[in-house]
Amino acid sequence: MAQIRWSSAAEDDLKIIEEIIAKDSIFHAIAFVDRLIASIEKISQDPFCGRVVREFGQEDLREIIYKNYRLVYRLHEDMATVLAVSFFFPFCGHERRKRPRRFIG
Repeated sequence: MAQIRWSSAAEDDLKIIEEIIAKDSIFHAIAFVDRLIASIEKISQDPFCGRVVREFGQEDLREIIYKNYRLVYRLHEDMATVLAVSFFFPFCGHERRKRPRRFIG
């Protein structure tokens, strides 16, 4: 069982996502961010349920995909730290993404 901690960068990502969606609907913005957060809650029971982030190939760096969003987290002992929430672009069956520097460390 793992505790979940949100990095300040991941919290900022959620705020930005909520602000963008809120331009059309505050209700939908709040509901969507709540669902994003709920999608990561399952790692408290099964920390290895997310897949390994392919760009890095490190067992401790994992991701969960919710709709078109990628939630990246790092495992360390009994702690899972959510590092980032980002939009992700499926492209012909392959993800087209930049290698995020802030995951390295």
